[in-house]
Amino acid sequence: MAHALRLAERGLYTTQPNPRVGCVIAHGEQVVGAGFHERAGQSHAEVHALRTAGDQARGASAYVTLEPCAHHGRTPPCADALIAAGVSRVVVAAEDPFPQVDGRGMGKLRDAGITVDTGLMREQSRELNIGFFSRIERGRPWVRVKLAMSLDGRTALANGESKWITGEAARADVQRWRARSSAILTGSGTVLADNPRLTVRLPAGEDFTPPWRVLIDNRLRTPPHSHVLDGSAPTLVLHNEQYAPVDSRYQSAELAVVAEQGGALDLHEAMRELARRQISEVHVEAGPSLCGSLFAAGLVDELLLYIAPVLLGDTARPLLGLPSLTRMAERWKLRTIDRRVLGEDLRLQLRPSS
Repeated sequence: MAHALRLAERGLYTTQPNPRVGCVIAHGEQVVGAGFHERAGQSHAEVHALRTAGDQARGASAYVTLEPCAHHGRTPPCADALIAAGVSRVVVAAEDPFPQVDGRGMGKLRDAGITVDTGLMREQSRELNIGFFSRIERGRPWVRVKLAMSLDGRTALANGESKWITGEAARADVQRWRARSSAILTGSGTVLADNPRLTVRLPAGEDFTPPWRVLIDNRLRTPPHSHVLDGSAPTLVLHNEQYAPVDSRYQSAELAVVAEQGGALDLHEAMRELARRQISEVHVEAGPSLCGSLFAAGLVDELLLYIAPVLLGDTARPLLGLPSLTRMAERWKLRTIDRRVLGEDLRLQLRPSS
């Protein structure tokens, strides 16, 4: 199963909106077939593994990181392919909560007389597809906020200059987190201040599915020549129904109306809108106001915090705009999932402790 998970990870940047899945077929210790899902609309992991195994699949055990599908989508059911190949046992890491699967794949296999075992390395499989499970089970994407700060907790100088707080290694790492996401989200304030491209820049030859650029632009005030409206990546603009585009600046983007709450877009509804568009992992690169609002709304599932060994002074801009607290018991508690040194910088991967 560990081998199957390593194979599944090879689809980290390419399978959106589908989950990353790997499959290994073996007789005891001897592996006779292996494969992974490479891209949505193409063959699933089980099919690739069965092709490489050929006739040796008969009587073998198949190790699959996610429950085999049981329905006709863009490809035929993988459960049927495993049955036709004559495997004797299927070991499934994690059950698939997708309504058209959700136990049906394993049920088909058992009805065909195949032994099915579940739960081997379940948590590792769910972690690899954390956005997929969030979208299906919670009805909203997994929200990952990326922030970079100085040692004194500042993100930019008082005049807004922020390039670059961190070094080259940290910035290259961010590109990989962008590449694995379904969408890169920012607010119109960041667009006005920095005019970011919000695209993925990986080394030449590395394949990825371009994530959506999602812009929270309540009053449709993005300037016409902004990079996010250049058509170089699929772009979605979320806005208030009271405003409508007055010119052609948004012609390269899709627009979606989201209700307001307290004078700003309802962020919970915004996330539900993204889930309806099969967006599973949202990578947020925004200013302290929007990031703080996401935290205050309880929508941040993960924080990527890059810390540079520099000081910017007490007039520089803060990390987050959060509500004032009156008791220490109200503080936001985070737990560290991972910590890494990237060049001269430190990256902390944090999640709410609750």
